[in-house]
Amino acid sequence: MALIHCQFYSEVLNLSTSMTVILPQPTSTQIGRQNKIAGDKLQTLYLLHGFSDDDTIWTRRTSIERYVAAHRLAVVMPQVQHSYYTDMKYGNKYWTFLTEELPSIVRTFFPLSDAREDNFVAGLSMGGYGAFKWALNCPEQISAAASLSGALDIVSRINKSDKEGVFRLVFGEKDISGTEHDLLSLIEKTHTNQLKPILYQCCGTEDFLYEDNIHFKDLCDQTHYNLTANFGPGEHEWEYWDKSIQDVLSWLPLKNK
Repeated sequence: MALIHCQFYSEVLNLSTSMTVILPQPTSTQIGRQNKIAGDKLQTLYLLHGFSDDDTIWTRRTSIERYVAAHRLAVVMPQVQHSYYTDMKYGNKYWTFLTEELPSIVRTFFPLSDAREDNFVAGLSMGGYGAFKWALNCPEQISAAASLSGALDIVSRINKSDKEGVFRLVFGEKDISGTEHDLLSLIEKTHTNQLKPILYQCCGTEDFLYEDNIHFKDLCDQTHYNLTANFGPGEHEWEYWDKSIQDVLSWLPLKNK
């Protein structure tokens, strides 16, 4: 595998930013790995970080590089600050960066497929929200999305929070119920659409976001949305996410398993 820490300039953000990228490397002599993987352009997993982290966190807290070594899969991990993967009311345009600029940039740097069926997104906590937000708003780009302990009922989160804090900087002062930011509303609006991503959701039963996740699952059940849910013992911490990302990789429709 190749692990790349990439500094690059974003026209959308008007600043230099970073991403961490994992690429498969065909090899027959590396100790512990014998990957002879070649072929067309790569399938891609965009792997999103949580509120307190950055693009390096998945490689620092999990063995994601080792887990994807057997697959012909690129992993792109961007940096989005505290943006909730949103064009911030008082901040930068991280939604436009994520969904428009980033895919274009990484496909100029690396041999990545632009086919919908080859592009996936997953994330934890804030990143779980971002993963579902991207997939539900842009199903023509993303075929499968996974949320690990995601903040899936964002309206409820905002109502329970300090209205003068980060949520105000991200979403502003207006009620976001029923908008493109509201995942529950998006499920209700899109469940009858012909083009929809498949979804995977997991959350620990001791996680403070567990009830929000149950609410999301119940709505998917009611609307017959294609959701795979996995709940069990676990808290909002990396031991749970390190195991869960392996389950996500097993679930994803990868060509090389």
